[in-house]
Amino acid sequence: MKFYSTNDKKNLVNFETAVMEGLAKDGGLFMPVEIPSIEQEFINSIESYEFQEIAFRIAEKFVGNEIGKSDLSDIIRSSINFPAPLVNLKDNLMILELFHGPTLAFKDFGARFMAKTMGYFVKKKNNKLNILVATSGDTGSAVAYGFYETSGINVFILYPKGKVSLIQEKQLTTLNKNITALEIDGTFDDCQRLVKSAFVDEELTSKLNLTSANSINIARLLPQSFYYFEAYKQIPNKSIHSVFSVPSGNLGNLTAGLIAKKMGLPITKFIGAVNSNHVFADFVNIGIFQPHPSVQTLSNAMDVGNPSNLARIRELYDNRLSEIQRDIHSKSYDDVKTRLGIKEVYEKYGYILDPHGAVGYMALKDYEIVRTTARFNEVILETAHPAKFKDVIEEELGVEIDIPERLATCLNKQKKSVQLSSEYEDLKEFLLGAV
Repeated sequence: MKFYSTNDKKNLVNFETAVMEGLAKDGGLFMPVEIPSIEQEFINSIESYEFQEIAFRIAEKFVGNEIGKSDLSDIIRSSINFPAPLVNLKDNLMILELFHGPTLAFKDFGARFMAKTMGYFVKKKNNKLNILVATSGDTGSAVAYGFYETSGINVFILYPKGKVSLIQEKQLTTLNKNITALEIDGTFDDCQRLVKSAFVDEELTSKLNLTSANSINIARLLPQSFYYFEAYKQIPNKSIHSVFSVPSGNLGNLTAGLIAKKMGLPITKFIGAVNSNHVFADFVNIGIFQPHPSVQTLSNAMDVGNPSNLARIRELYDNRLSEIQRDIHSKSYDDVKTRLGIKEVYEKYGYILDPHGAVGYMALKDYEIVRTTARFNEVILETAHPAKFKDVIEEELGVEIDIPERLATCLNKQKKSVQLSSEYEDLKEFLLGAV
């Protein structure tokens, strides 16, 4: 499989190069030259496959022969080693729980697969790699834990000062060794801009072997398609259409779902549920993409004012807005409505959603199909454990949220971060001195 840059379709590279470079040298995102099809026989018999077997069947379509089957199987079995259960709330309304990994967030799927894959390539070439990653919340901790103590790889995590939850900050700032947390005086968009600037800085890249661990990296994105297949496997009634409501920020999660659909997974509609950062909803509804400074919300992993993966979504649909609108509905919800979603789901179903899942619930609730007589399988992606937003949940519901042990241990550790401004030259100077 070859991959091209969204800025130049003639710029072709293999899977290893796409993974290790992260971002194309022309600033574009890597996309597969074609979306491979999954055999209908496999879809029809999907209930007979384990999650890891499903993941392998999908991954090998993109990896090809660049990683041997045995090694690819080892990568998947050591990274996708926790479940993605589908929990039924009522009738055909379901929650896909994606928070059963080490850092209790859906980003564990992509981060761990990417870490194992990069570790494989680094070991094969016996070289050193420096990873830059911007985070608005859960990406940083997932990447930190995924790459922790990986030989030959240093990770620098850029996060916006004061704009992530206490627990999220503790998760990404309490590791050491090959993990460095950079506390940026700015927004997530500033962090993302700094990372992108570093990749196109020829002086910096000539001295450092740089790559990314955001969903701009194809190895972070592709494994997120695994759990859409796993979710479909668990749907009891596959004879009716399925709608997936996806909390959306940088659009990696949604893009992965769209790739799964293009591969042949029978998902009728996606709902790109966004918070007050409504740039994607504006694009879907009126066809205008107008980036803006991100707004801080309760669902902070979605606080993105210039979503990178929109470039990939446009590529998937040849930039045809009508076809994008056919497959995607999008609407935005502020914090007031997010709180209403948390409260309503708890009162109706006794289930506790985190703020991101609550945005997904509100969007699904408002989507026009729920007011028709037709029946649909309705799946909400719950992307983080509610304990990561303990204060908000407890304030809204008046119930105590138990913190899982693997989350509680980091709260007693000392925060270690390097504070930097949002000026690129400050980041560049630090990296040149640190590596």
